[in-house]
Amino acid sequence: MTAEIPALLAMAFRTVMDQVHESLAAEGFDDVRPAHGFVFQYLSQCEVGATAVELGAHLGVTKQAAVQLVDELEQRGYVERGPHPTDRRSRMVVLAPRGRACVASVVRRWGEVEARWVDLIGADRVDHLRADLRRIVADSGQAVALRPVW
Repeated sequence: MTAEIPALLAMAFRTVMDQVHESLAAEGFDDVRPAHGFVFQYLSQCEVGATAVELGAHLGVTKQAAVQLVDELEQRGYVERGPHPTDRRSRMVVLAPRGRACVASVVRRWGEVEARWVDLIGADRVDHLRADLRRIVADSGQAVALRPVW
C-alpha cells in the first residue's frame, strides 16, 4: 500500500484551481491570485465583513500582511472598507460587487468541474467521493476552514 492519496488530493486541488484561474483570466479577472481566493471565501461567509486582524488570523499572516493584501484588493475593486459597527479604530472589509462576481464565477466553475467528474467516473462515485471526503474532514474533530498552507 502506498501513501499517495494526500498527494493526489493536493494535485487534484491544484489542477482544479489552475483551470479556475485560467477561466477567471478569460472573464477579466486576470489579476486574481490564489491567495485572494482565500480572502474571498472567508469574506463570503461573513455577514458583516471582517477586520484585517481577523483576515490575518484566518490566512495565518501578520496584520500588516493582511492590510497590504486588503489594500491591493481594494485598489483592484474586489473589496471595500467601511466603518466597524462597534470599534471606531477598526475598519470592516467586505466584498465589493467585483469580488462577489468573482466568487460567483468560481462557484460556477467548481460546479462545472464536478459535472466533468460525473462524466468521467459517474454520479454515484462522485457522490461517494463527496461523502467520504466529508467524513474524513469531520473525523479531524476540528472546525476546518479553507485556508492557505504556507
